[in-house]
Amino acid sequence: MASPKMKIRIGDLLVQNSVITEAQLMEALARQKETRQKLGRQLISLGYVEEQQFLEFLAQQLKVPLVDLAHYNFDQQDVLKLSETHARRFRSVVLKENPDHFLVGMSDPLDIFAFDELQRLLPKKVELAVVAESQLLQTLDLMYRRTSDIDSLASELSEDIAEDTFDLSRLTATDEVDAPVVRLLKSLFEDAVQVGASDIHIEPDESVLRIRQRVDGVLQEHVMKDTRIASVLVLRLKLMAELNISEKRLPQDGRFNITVKSHNIDVRLSTLPTQYGESVVMRLLDQSAGIIGLDKAGLPERLLMRLRRLIREPHGILLVTGPTGSGKTTTLYGALHELNDASKKIITVEDPVEYRLPRINQVQVHPQIGLTFSKVLRSCLRQDPDILLVGEIRDLETADIAMRAAMTGHFVLSTLHTNDAISSAMRLVDIGVEGYLAGTALRGILAQRLVRRICNNCETTYQPTAQERVWLDIKAEESGIEAAELKHGKGCAYCNNTGYKGRIGIFELLEFNDEMADALRRNDSAEFAQAARRSEGYQPLVISALELAAQGVTSLNEVFRVTEQLDDSLYLEQVAEQKAGGLELE
Repeated sequence: MASPKMKIRIGDLLVQNSVITEAQLMEALARQKETRQKLGRQLISLGYVEEQQFLEFLAQQLKVPLVDLAHYNFDQQDVLKLSETHARRFRSVVLKENPDHFLVGMSDPLDIFAFDELQRLLPKKVELAVVAESQLLQTLDLMYRRTSDIDSLASELSEDIAEDTFDLSRLTATDEVDAPVVRLLKSLFEDAVQVGASDIHIEPDESVLRIRQRVDGVLQEHVMKDTRIASVLVLRLKLMAELNISEKRLPQDGRFNITVKSHNIDVRLSTLPTQYGESVVMRLLDQSAGIIGLDKAGLPERLLMRLRRLIREPHGILLVTGPTGSGKTTTLYGALHELNDASKKIITVEDPVEYRLPRINQVQVHPQIGLTFSKVLRSCLRQDPDILLVGEIRDLETADIAMRAAMTGHFVLSTLHTNDAISSAMRLVDIGVEGYLAGTALRGILAQRLVRRICNNCETTYQPTAQERVWLDIKAEESGIEAAELKHGKGCAYCNNTGYKGRIGIFELLEFNDEMADALRRNDSAEFAQAARRSEGYQPLVISALELAAQGVTSLNEVFRVTEQLDDSLYLEQVAEQKAGGLELE
């Protein structure tokens, strides 16, 4: 189909083909006058037709292909033949440039005005394809990165701060929204939100400025050759966070809120003096995304049931452990979301308060003025709480108060920076908590990590190496998990050539029993570890990750990266040789 200019009444066609009834069409048309949505979108929102069913019907009637953008191999050069402004305005994306025409995906191919404009803007004839609007918007965010805008704005800013034209008051004026530094920061934040970055790093080096974004737990780097803009960027960010702009010798911490593409972003900023200037790291917290419930955190059903039972305990302490960025806070907030009702008094002590929750009393610690975790906890116990959340157990005093609170009728949630669930309990003993306190108060420990999902668009099967196969055989004997077919991502434009898109949690839940409590009271770490491994339902992190690899959700390399299982490659080579020679393994 070269043009959609034939008169098609899609509603009538849907009725004629018994996809919807006449009454449903009339109701959708009536509602359309109020909402001003397209008829197809209105029918979908009313539940009269599934989106996929509607798109297939539309493609069939127009005799054009239906393209699944989630599994389409894009050439970014083809996509950029149409500017981002026009792509978003006309809800379209260039899929492919052919010798005599462009194949363009549109979410509404019946929009004649949009088609005419596309035909005018593109230098070749336009052939249409039908695409899902939700997939289209996500594709536009991925394809139209802000890197070129960032480079051009950086050049403009560099010219503005040349020695003969440098004007500090002009560059730091908070109301000068058109200043290059403001537009550069705006582009930086927009690009970070588009790709789902959790952190932005601004790092001055000797001859370049590095701007890095952490996407799915891995940093992606963009290098700028002019280092002079670094000081101006840091200056503006300090003003936004209300920090001391004259202090460049000491680290500083602050926060501010911005709105980016209708997302309310809470930015936590940290500065650090380095050899070539101040390094800045910004943690981005999307407040508009809301709290993720436990049922959406990626917990397997059997583990979710056990965790829900644990958080309903009347007293005791539940620890969530893992390194920075492993999703501990998300899990804890998900638990609070389920526990939050009018019958319970909940108090949290955090550094900092990351998400605002209704009905919950949230306290921000401030060590500089003496408002520490331990001091706030003592006051909290006089506030008659039912549930306490301690952002992190960092020292003996905080741990001791939390343990005693758990023994006196309160349920306590907290985090600890340890590698796994078993080592967490012994870590409490190491920092000075009495074994009888830990053994009595602890109800459970949840250790977690985040592994990257294989990109759906470029996933493919692969054969493991000899070393990997030996490791898989060993783990199959331990867990009974057979990884018959392994997958990985080849890399494509959709995943920024990483082979991964999104993350999912792996978990290790340890529920305390009498045997483990007795070992803790005796301070017997070896017996505690053995008792923990024998406990009902215990499954180590590596097995949780291996399950996802066997299901094709993540790759074996990601399992090794997160659980550090292939550190000793020489040992695995020896094991492979022994197996090949038929020798008995110890």
